[in-house]
Amino acid sequence: MTGKQKRYLRSLAATMPAVVQIGKNGLENSVIDSARAALMARELIKVKLLNNSPEDKEIFQELADMLGAELVQVIGFNGVLYKAKKEPKIILPK
Repeated sequence: MTGKQKRYLRSLAATMPAVVQIGKNGLENSVIDSARAALMARELIKVKLLNNSPEDKEIFQELADMLGAELVQVIGFNGVLYKAKKEPKIILPK
């Protein structure tokens, strides 16, 4: 993924609310399943790491690897993940 494409995805994600939250139980199966379902529906999701979570920020890359998604950005306790569909809704710039 090019820098221009990542910038475009970051601009789309700037105003999005976090749809998946990682809490005190860490990265459990229910979190992975909800992230997978959200990615299938939206292609671009924001994941929030809550203050009471035992995980650190590397968890965003682990989640992206589990889902086969691209980690676009990590700012603070928020991560943005992107996974294109076969017929993508989001058209990336070249």
